[in-house]
Amino acid sequence: MCLAIPGKLLSVAPDANGIIMGKANFGGIVKEVCLQYTPDAVPGEYVLVHVGFALGKVDEAEASRTFQLLEEMGQLEELGPPEPPPGFDAPAEPIPT
Repeated sequence: MCLAIPGKLLSVAPDANGIIMGKANFGGIVKEVCLQYTPDAVPGEYVLVHVGFALGKVDEAEASRTFQLLEEMGQLEELGPPEPPPGFDAPAEPIPT
């Protein structure tokens, strides 16, 4: 099943190639999204995002209802950072770059 998740736009700016990009907040997790399909979206509005592309806009009430349902279904964990595999030990010191 494919889902589009509502995110609140925090910023909008073109990237180095002129593609309209934005930062969206998904319940406390901020991710970069492509806004080429929703070029009229502005910070403060909610967009529906699927695989990094904003496909449309929704109002705050609809975004809230969607987040509540996804939370009840346990589907919001996918937005967070991945869990390390079992038995993974992080290095004691940072890896030099």
